[in-house]
Amino acid sequence: MNGTKEKDAWVMNGYVGIFAIAVFLTGAVFSFIAEQFVIGGILLAITIILGSGITMVQPNQSVVVIFFGRYVGTIRREGIALTVPFTIRNTISLRVRNFNSKRLKVNDVNGNPIEIAAVIMFKVIDAAKAVFEVDRYEQFVEIQSETAIRAVATKFPYDTFGEDELTLRGNAKEVSAELTQEIQERLRVAGVEVIEARLTHLAYSTEIAQAMLQRQQASAIIAARKQIVDGAVEMAQDAVERLEKEGIVDLDDERRVAMINNLLVSIVSEQGTQPVINTGSLYQ
Repeated sequence: MNGTKEKDAWVMNGYVGIFAIAVFLTGAVFSFIAEQFVIGGILLAITIILGSGITMVQPNQSVVVIFFGRYVGTIRREGIALTVPFTIRNTISLRVRNFNSKRLKVNDVNGNPIEIAAVIMFKVIDAAKAVFEVDRYEQFVEIQSETAIRAVATKFPYDTFGEDELTLRGNAKEVSAELTQEIQERLRVAGVEVIEARLTHLAYSTEIAQAMLQRQQASAIIAARKQIVDGAVEMAQDAVERLEKEGIVDLDDERRVAMINNLLVSIVSEQGTQPVINTGSLYQ
């Protein structure tokens, strides 16, 4: 979609225009004093025409010039300017602005209801598109940004203990990049550039928050216990292999199983284990 393309409007130095207006106005006054009403009327009409073309542009602003319903160009040069007379001039801010979205309730990719909000940093880079391609571009930015936030939230799970899966909570950088791209695609038609988009609020919805907290705790415990067991198996295997390799002990299958069992119990146990010392038998 190409739409309206921004172009430069006709302008001249505003101070020159003001000087010309002063000259014509002075000539009109003297003409009326000299009772030369025709010349005075012509000079006054020229003064009014030129005066209607004076406009002021603030820094980081642009003025869209419309002449009888037709777009004639945009003024970006700051200061006082003289442009086409009898035109409608819409001022558009080019400054960087922030939009804080409301807290939206949406389901993540797993169907869990979550609350999410974001802040979007943006600026207008094409004033003509902002005026002519959309109706009230600021409201358009708000609606499309919230739509994009909902779309991105449904692409990722809130949280997971998998190492390879992106999550809303654990991958803020990747999610922000995805959100920025999603919003930019939607706002390009309005001549708006998205500088950055970041999540400002992320939480499970209140009705499932307690249940999901328990689920997170259970998943964390399972993940931790699995890591402990994996490490304990490696340690026990390494200990038995070193004892046999260095000739410290010579174990048969039954004693090897018993030693591995004792090592695993002592390593995996959450409480300190008490050793049992075998001092031999009275009948040996």
